[in-house]
Amino acid sequence: MSSRPYAAARRSLSISEKMLEVNWGLVLLIGVIASIGLAMQYSVAGGHINPWAAPQAMRFVVGLGILVAVALVDVRVWMSVAYPAYIIAFLLLIVVQVAGHVGLGADRWIQIGPLQIQPSELMKIALVLALARYLHGLGVEDVSKPKRLFIPVAMILAPAILVLKQPNLGTATILLADGFSLLFLAGLSWWWIGPTFAGIVGSIPIVWHFLHDYQKRRVLTFLNPQSDALGAGWNISQAEIAMGSGGLTGKGFVQGTQSRLNFLPEKETDFIFTSIGEEFGFVGCVVLLLLFAVVIGYGIRIGMASRSQFGRLLALGVTLNFFFYIMINAAMVTGMIPVVGIPMPLISYGGTAMLTVMFGFGLLMSVHVHRQVEIPRSSGAII
Repeated sequence: MSSRPYAAARRSLSISEKMLEVNWGLVLLIGVIASIGLAMQYSVAGGHINPWAAPQAMRFVVGLGILVAVALVDVRVWMSVAYPAYIIAFLLLIVVQVAGHVGLGADRWIQIGPLQIQPSELMKIALVLALARYLHGLGVEDVSKPKRLFIPVAMILAPAILVLKQPNLGTATILLADGFSLLFLAGLSWWWIGPTFAGIVGSIPIVWHFLHDYQKRRVLTFLNPQSDALGAGWNISQAEIAMGSGGLTGKGFVQGTQSRLNFLPEKETDFIFTSIGEEFGFVGCVVLLLLFAVVIGYGIRIGMASRSQFGRLLALGVTLNFFFYIMINAAMVTGMIPVVGIPMPLISYGGTAMLTVMFGFGLLMSVHVHRQVEIPRSSGAII
């Protein structure tokens, strides 16, 4: 983190001064992780840059430009567009329900010319922005008041329900986790958290009734993968074989048999972490997770250094979103939770996910660059 004294908060920094304030160490770390992802896209394609590594490299370059551009924008500007961004993302989710394109059995994409947009990915960042703005205007003692809680809870549940209807259980879970984590960080009382958790556990039988048949099969297969190893349990069974065959140090780069022989499902997207385990073993997985941990540590440090509540919540919210991506994907492919279809950030193939993650890092960097900016608390919760 830069040790150069920050200019007076009331004076706008020049572009060159902002560029100096960018945490280039964090940018480099993000580049290293993305490079690992590109290498794995090359590997699972049998040692070819197409069809995955080349497009993903272009997306990362574009994403890097987005990160820097977003970082240079004053954090107060991002606060001013928080609600419009949420509304646009929410409307796009509604469009998905009406005219979305089907992928893997779910309506998740909107086709705009040559571009495919996944609104649920955009909503993850839009929700963090909008909640950070709303909660910025509340005191710790106000967060737990029922009349104050209604709006943020509605802001969390409405998009989560739409995403669940696609159906996309993994992304809906992240939206709920992002939202309620921000409420907790803003000061939500344990008197709300305890009963809510108990209510969630108690509602499991009701939720089970509304799950799609394939979702029920995933849960049952998670509990006993060998009950249908050639059917519903195929994905997790092959993932476990790949991870186990890697041993301590793996089979070597481009030597993964499960992926190259197409036994491993979704090897370039949801299950790419399994390919890392097969080719680089337990050591490779741990190294990648440690790199992720350093990024998360950067995010927490940036959030805590911000002088505004909005900046603090925005940075921590973006960091939590990144963490939930990693946690759910790693737990899914190792058989710790049912398969829910969440990519590994910066590693898995995918355009909207890559660009959304990079935009989120841009917001995190904007908080860092403008960390000394003070924002009146009265400018937050107004809708």
